[in-house]
Order: sequence, then C-alpha cells, then structure tokens
Amino acid sequence: MSDGPLVLVLHGPNLNLLGTREPHIYGVITLAEIDATLRQIGANSRPPVRVETFQSNHEGVLIDAVHTTGAGACGIIVNPGGLTHYSVALRDALAAVGRPVVEVHLSNIHAREEFRHRSVIAPIAVGQIVGLGAHGYRLALRYLIDRHAGGADDTP
Repeated sequence: MSDGPLVLVLHGPNLNLLGTREPHIYGVITLAEIDATLRQIGANSRPPVRVETFQSNHEGVLIDAVHTTGAGACGIIVNPGGLTHYSVALRDALAAVGRPVVEVHLSNIHAREEFRHRSVIAPIAVGQIVGLGAHGYRLALRYLIDRHAGGADDTP
C-alpha cells in the first residue's frame, strides 16, 4: 500500500499524554489508539489510503514533518495543541505545502478559556472540527479521503 494516497496526521504538544492528561476534558482514549483507528480506516477505504501519524512537543519538528511528508500528502489533519493559538510558523508551513488541512481539537476550544478561542491555523484550513473527542479525527480523515476521491462537496 506504499504507493497509495497519503494523509499526514500531526499531533502537537502534550497530545502524547492523552488517556491520562485531564481525562474530563480530553477523554481516556490514548494517542496510540487514535492513530491505530485512523490507519485502519485508511487501509479499509477504497482506494486504500496510507495514514502517517506524527506527534512532537517541539514546534520545529512538526514544521519539518510538514515540509518533508506533508508536501506529498493528499491532505493533512492537524491538532496543533497549544500551538493553535500562536504558531504562525506552523501555520505558514501548512499553507506553504498547499495541501488541504483539517484542524482537529478534542475539546471545544471555543467553549474554554478565552485565550483558546483564537486559532492561527483556522484561516488556512478547509475546516475545523472541535469538541467531538477522538471522533473528530475520524471525521477529518473521512472528509480528506472523500475529497481526494472527488466526492467531497466543498460548497458552504
């Protein structure tokens, strides 16, 4: 399946702690469980889609992943974590590769502290999914698969 379309999934700072970090906000599912589910959805889609997942607590490492892997992807799912609110560098890297980006957040950032309401990523994303827990990742992947196959309706 190495020659099929690729979707890159980027997880930002602290998402490696899913399952134990504030489960009342982020749930009890682990990052490994989310990643495994996404790879399974990709493998079972028609045509099959490769899903590469990557997590880092370091902004520059995420930017490098966008440059090296994102440029060849048919789409990118990103949960920038705390970088959501201020990382113009990550935003610029995502915009530079010219791939459709779906921003995902497990919690509803708009219903939390005021500093979390603003996303610098949202203006360059085709969409943002917030507050649906791990299901948001699955929705984002299905959207990108449909979009790549020509079946996603992008009209508002």
